Amino acid sequence: MNLNDLLQPSALPAWMAALPLVAAGLSVALPKIGKPAGIFTAVATSGLVVLLGGQVLQHGAIGMQVGGWPAPLGITLRADGLSAAMLALTCLIAGVVTFYAAGYFKSEAAASAFWPLWLFLWAALNALFVSGDVFNLYVTLELLGLAAVSLVALSRSAEVLPAAMRYLLVSLTGSLSYLMGVALLYAANGTLDLKTLAAGGPGMPSIAIAFALMASGLIMKSALFPMHFWLPPAHANAPAPVSAALSALVVKGSFYILLRLWLTLFQPLINPGVANLIGLMAAIAILWGSIQALLAQRLKMLIAYSTVAQIGYIFLVFPLSSMPAAGQTAWQGGLYFVLSHACAKAAVFLAAGNVIYSVGHDRISELKGIVRRLPVSMFAFALAGVSLIGLPPSGGFVAKWLYLNAALETGQWWWTVLILFGGLLSTAYVFRFFSRAFSYSTGTVGGRSVPWMMEWAAFVLALCALILGLTAPVVIKLFTAGQPF
Repeated sequence: MNLNDLLQPSALPAWMAALPLVAAGLSVALPKIGKPAGIFTAVATSGLVVLLGGQVLQHGAIGMQVGGWPAPLGITLRADGLSAAMLALTCLIAGVVTFYAAGYFKSEAAASAFWPLWLFLWAALNALFVSGDVFNLYVTLELLGLAAVSLVALSRSAEVLPAAMRYLLVSLTGSLSYLMGVALLYAANGTLDLKTLAAGGPGMPSIAIAFALMASGLIMKSALFPMHFWLPPAHANAPAPVSAALSALVVKGSFYILLRLWLTLFQPLINPGVANLIGLMAAIAILWGSIQALLAQRLKMLIAYSTVAQIGYIFLVFPLSSMPAAGQTAWQGGLYFVLSHACAKAAVFLAAGNVIYSVGHDRISELKGIVRRLPVSMFAFALAGVSLIGLPPSGGFVAKWLYLNAALETGQWWWTVLILFGGLLSTAYVFRFFSRAFSYSTGTVGGRSVPWMMEWAAFVLALCALILGLTAPVVIKLFTAGQPF
């Protein structure tokens, strides 16, 4: 491979992974340039995402063989519409979180630890979305988990260390389960390239076992009920920018891998029983997460349990797409849930971080009238809440509308009832906080002022969750580029 190869459009997936990785390495060697390296990565990656999205829309899937070696010996990097959408989402969330973190981390010690880990996490996410074989997906998944756990532990509080340790053990267990499935695939097929494996088609009992192992590990890392127990304490006790990234991006990485495997390699093994089992777990997640959010005493814990519920919505895509009549509609709805939830949930975590930054706590009972002190943050929370509830014209509304259409087209009316009832529960826990934050208070909520960059970061992401509802045709066109389904 020469320089000319790296300047070709087909090399864009490689650049998406390499740029934040190089920035992470530089920030380790030179800690003082961590913040500039993060900001440069945010700007440069935005340009690469635009170029890659244009190439995928115009030419379909693109890719390259790293080092010039073809599969099954070489490492394949590919990007289609699904990859491009996830890379664009990562660029948006990570870019805004980067600017938020620039104002959030004041101490030099915290900043010098945050920026290398943050850039490594970003590199792992980008590499995951363009990886073309099941082993490299494992490598990126492992790097993602280790970086995420380290970022959770940054606050070093008494509550966060047990949460981080639990997160680490779950992450390693999930990765090991996935890796055992990869080993079975290699033993049965002699290759790890996803496209080659899909062309061969699974036909041995060991392939079914591989699917069970890999799916179990990925569900564990995605925090789908009942494997959600690690998520609320980890997300609620991490620093605000880390909480936003974990909820918006990190749990989506393992879901993306499961989606890829479901759509390609393991499609012949899928039957309504498997899909409905995942649907049952998703249904319980929606109900359990929403009820726990209603009972939460802290704002970040409320948002964390909301993530458990929203992950349930995302996993409903599997039973809804199990019938071919509405499969495409269901997949579009599921991916729209991924995008809208990421923007909205990152926005509310950043808004909650602003509350803690200002008043020093997030106890809901003591936040009466907080809107008077943080009007931009609370308005951002309100806009994001519109998407979490699923009200028009937000991205959450488009996702639920597509889901409802898929359920009605296939006669699965019980999912329609669940989606509508879950929306009522979402309304209840969102307005539970609103009733405090926006209520009249004769006193003045004390606290320090929040940097404008941190307040407006939350607002930008909340606005993006709303704009997603107005740009559905363009986004759906990107989803389908390169025929990922």
